[in-house]
Amino acid sequence: MEIFTQLLVSGIALGMIYAVIAFGYQLTFATSRTLNFGQGEALMLGALVGLTLVGYMNYWLMIPVVMIFGAMQGVVVERVGVRPALKTKSEFGWIMTTISLAIIFKNVAENVWGRDDLKFPSPLSASPLKFLGVNVLPMEIVVVVGAIAMMLAVEIFNRKSIYGKAVVATSNDRDAAGLMGINTSMVITFSYALSSMTAAFAGVLIAPLTLTGATMGVVLGLKAFAVAIIGGLNSGMGVIVGGMILGVAETTTGYYLSTGYKDVPGLVLLLLVLAVKPAGLFGKTVIKKV
Repeated sequence: MEIFTQLLVSGIALGMIYAVIAFGYQLTFATSRTLNFGQGEALMLGALVGLTLVGYMNYWLMIPVVMIFGAMQGVVVERVGVRPALKTKSEFGWIMTTISLAIIFKNVAENVWGRDDLKFPSPLSASPLKFLGVNVLPMEIVVVVGAIAMMLAVEIFNRKSIYGKAVVATSNDRDAAGLMGINTSMVITFSYALSSMTAAFAGVLIAPLTLTGATMGVVLGLKAFAVAIIGGLNSGMGVIVGGMILGVAETTTGYYLSTGYKDVPGLVLLLLVLAVKPAGLFGKTVIKKV
């Protein structure tokens, strides 16, 4: 039981990282019905930029700088890859453009930081804390708290601020929002900036717990996409639950079966959800009027 509890705690920490990245998918899908398939690369760039900056400033001061960098990277993706496709009404053009930009970002990272994985210095002690009989790394606590805080902050922003309400209005009906005077193009740009910012934030949170490199975002981005589909692309609670389910499934499978099978549960769950409830466990089927 103690071992299972340990796996459960580690799985929740991992799942919250998946949830933050999946939350970024939700942000762009809500406003434009598009997804940034370079979300994993936004995380990777955030971690690598953070690794460079942490040599010159305190870890905690570095985080907001990395988040600003992530937001700027998201604006570039929207302006270069997504906006032209939306203007030409290319239904799936944004898929190839975001994937192409992801490959470009990965190649740039390999040329700037190299192809070898790098160790990110941890701002906290590497000694685990004893919590309810389970060893918990201080950085794992930061990951869970930081991920929840980020998603809550975005939710409060959407509910309480005038700009957040513009985002919500665009999410509900982009055409109607435009008729009401809302600059929906700017809202979509903002959603991409916010999406990449959350991914960059996730990158600097997870970096001290793992190795940092140009390829770290590929698998994380794909798994987060699976979490977004499992939980539902229009459900904030869904990505949290889906992330924790996938994180716990991976840690338990890796321990009880083999690390070679730890990616299987997520894929199996994804297939089952798509077959039984395509909108996701917590998602709502949207009826499109034609």
